[in-house]
Amino acid sequence: MAREAVKARERKRERLVARYADKRAALKAEGDWVGLDKLPRNSSAVRLHNRCKLTGRPKGYMRKFGISRVTFREMASAGKIPGVTKASW
Repeated sequence: MAREAVKARERKRERLVARYADKRAALKAEGDWVGLDKLPRNSSAVRLHNRCKLTGRPKGYMRKFGISRVTFREMASAGKIPGVTKASW
């Protein structure tokens, strides 16, 4: 499980990206690169990293569910994800 500080930092980045999205798009459209440089670095969407919403794990992230593969497997085995069953043949 990721440290709380790491998860909090990622949430802070998400808020910054949302706050500056319109301004960033306008500056890009104008071609105002100096104005873009003056915005906070963490307001760029490129700096976001997908993390598991439950554990904060950065690797093995499944976009469709928003959780890591490890958490997905545990929840699917417990029957907590509707429509997902373990394959057997």
